[in-house]
Amino acid sequence: MIAKLYQWLIAGSILLSIWLALLVDYVQSDMISQNKYTIFMIPIYLAVAFAVYSAAVVGYRVATFNNCDEAAVELQQQIKEAREDLKKKGFVFTER
Repeated sequence: MIAKLYQWLIAGSILLSIWLALLVDYVQSDMISQNKYTIFMIPIYLAVAFAVYSAAVVGYRVATFNNCDEAAVELQQQIKEAREDLKKKGFVFTER
């Protein structure tokens, strides 16, 4: 877990350093000067791309979520057994 955190921090630091170098004209180039607004907006573009990717991953995982039919039947049986046991001990259940 810690190693993954360090990987993300290092990658973020490198990307931040490159972005700042381009933003403050540390690297001299006509192309960089012409695209200053695009360079300035890169963090927003990355945030939007990350949000779209995250939504797609969540949507995919929800769509491919496996149903556990056997576990559902087992759980319903355990609920019945628990109700019967509690009825024997004096609990009264009202049907909804």
